[in-house]
Amino acid sequence: MNFFADLHIHSPFSMATSPSLAPETVCDAAEMKGLSVVGSGDALHPKWRHAWENFENQTSVVVLPTAEVEGAGRIHHLILMEDFSCFEELATIFSPHSRDLLNGGRPHLRLDGQEIAAAVHDLGGLIGPAHAFTPWTSLYASHDSVASCYGDEAIDFLELGLSADSSYGSGIAELQDVVFLSNSDAHSAHPAKIGREFNQIRLKNLSPGAAFDAVRRGNVSMNAGFFPEEGKYNRTACTRCYRHYHLDEAERAGWRCPEDGGQIKKGVADRAAELGGMGDPAERPPYYHIIPLCEIIRVVTGASSTLTRKVDQRYRRILEFLGPEIPVLVETAIDEIATVDPEVAAAVGAFRAGTVHLVPGGGGRYGTFTLP
Repeated sequence: MNFFADLHIHSPFSMATSPSLAPETVCDAAEMKGLSVVGSGDALHPKWRHAWENFENQTSVVVLPTAEVEGAGRIHHLILMEDFSCFEELATIFSPHSRDLLNGGRPHLRLDGQEIAAAVHDLGGLIGPAHAFTPWTSLYASHDSVASCYGDEAIDFLELGLSADSSYGSGIAELQDVVFLSNSDAHSAHPAKIGREFNQIRLKNLSPGAAFDAVRRGNVSMNAGFFPEEGKYNRTACTRCYRHYHLDEAERAGWRCPEDGGQIKKGVADRAAELGGMGDPAERPPYYHIIPLCEIIRVVTGASSTLTRKVDQRYRRILEFLGPEIPVLVETAIDEIATVDPEVAAAVGAFRAGTVHLVPGGGGRYGTFTLP
């Protein structure tokens, strides 16, 4: 059976996250989105781990223990375990190598990728680079190969990140047999954030062990997420004024913006092309480009934010009549959506057909889209 899963979120103990994050809000939001599996996030943090262990889950959502760490070179790694007790053991191993393991949701470790991966694998866990192509805190921001970071330790998956889809990793020879994951990296349980990228995975039964095993075996039948242009690091751009640059132009400028002296960061599209990516993803599971329903409603209504009451009311009305968000976006017939909200139905039809107009993001500013 196929289920939707978002395996990378955070807790209120991570930087720049919502203080309202709690096991209840995460599971309730996941159920509204149509996610059957959600990563716990930040399972190395004792208080967050204990909150999940003591949580009486009244929803249909299965929780898989996960965490993100920052290792040497400021590289972020995503870790999956079958059980929270494994993260308790891992925390004991990592404790001598971290100053913020007890107070940071995404702890910093004085260990390189190979050392971190070895510790995870010794406990039976899975590990892979988080948001692998982004110009900050990622594998390919600092390394030209997986082995350069992880040494003799294999990676169990690679997380694409919001500025990339499967095509960005296709063509990179070392990733040929590596499972791609598409996760939200959500810092809030708001429906515009959690599940904004997700995976469809094949499970024998709905349980944490089955979800873990599906990733281990590569049973991912679909990836889904942003059009890469929507990501805030898709194009090479200035981090201050967000002006876009061709790669050779940025190199001639010494990676400093001639307009305001801001730092120019290499975009994911350029970096993936350098590595041999941007190829034909035909051998991969399909990648479904998606725009969160809140974002669609924001554009349709002309609202300033997805947090407005106008957007929330319209969002909840659609879910009341049609069910959880993700199935509405990827499965429900356009005619059926139109019986509830004709404008949203037309917008969903547009992004399914790929006729939205995209204005690419870069330098830290998200891309935008307009509807025909």
